[in-house]
Amino acid sequence: MRIIRNQSFGGERPLFESHGLRLEHVNITEGESGIKECSDIECDHCHFEGKYPLWRVDRSVITHCYFAPGSRSAIWYSNDMRMSDCVIDGPKFFREMRNLELRDVVINDADETFWNIDGLVLHNVKLHDGTYPFMGSRRIRVDNLESDSKYVFQYVKDVEIHNAHIVTKDAFWEVEDITIYDSFLDGEYLGWHSKNLRLVNCHIGGEQPLCYAQDLVLENCTFDPACDRAFEYSTVRADIRGHIESVKNPASGIIVADSIGEVILDENIKGPADCKIIIRST
Repeated sequence: MRIIRNQSFGGERPLFESHGLRLEHVNITEGESGIKECSDIECDHCHFEGKYPLWRVDRSVITHCYFAPGSRSAIWYSNDMRMSDCVIDGPKFFREMRNLELRDVVINDADETFWNIDGLVLHNVKLHDGTYPFMGSRRIRVDNLESDSKYVFQYVKDVEIHNAHIVTKDAFWEVEDITIYDSFLDGEYLGWHSKNLRLVNCHIGGEQPLCYAQDLVLENCTFDPACDRAFEYSTVRADIRGHIESVKNPASGIIVADSIGEVILDENIKGPADCKIIIRST
């Protein structure tokens, strides 16, 4: 593998069609497409400033690197990438990719990041700001995620999440085959129009959660007092620990809680309208 150390590259496509290359303490300065149409690339302690620095790169390892705000849309159409111990300040990262793994990465502008990724693994990742991260991605595995971005995990499939702390709104809309363990989920309209969404040992906050859901499962979950009108038009099996403020017009299934402030069953309920709502005996 060829090694380049302590150099700077700018302009357009300075390292185009490079293969079997390791960059150490290299700066990719202002310009476009610094590393494009490449394969078998390693970047360690590098600094990226220009636009689109890693496009169509196959088999890469990115460690201890910094991506400045100007490095927008930095990594697209690149497969089999592992990134660790990096900080990203640019938006619109990671699109149209296969097999992407991030460990110990902070993304400070998560706007439109992780779109249409097939095979995404995250360990100890933080997302800040921005909208619609994870849109349309599939085969996602997450452990220890912190996010305050808006509209996370929309239109995703085949996802398993552990130990997440997510503060947002409209999260997990129109998703399919999702399981979330031991997580804090706070934001309005959680999980609407989902299919096969399962929450285990989770705490849920925000208005009108988990409506229009099909085959929704909650196991040993708790609700914030601000949650109201949960489960409207959903088919649900819910084991709720503690109190839930209100339940409105669930379509079918069973809901068990220690206490419920209000159950709303009105003329707008949809069939089969046979959900069992049970207060757990103490």
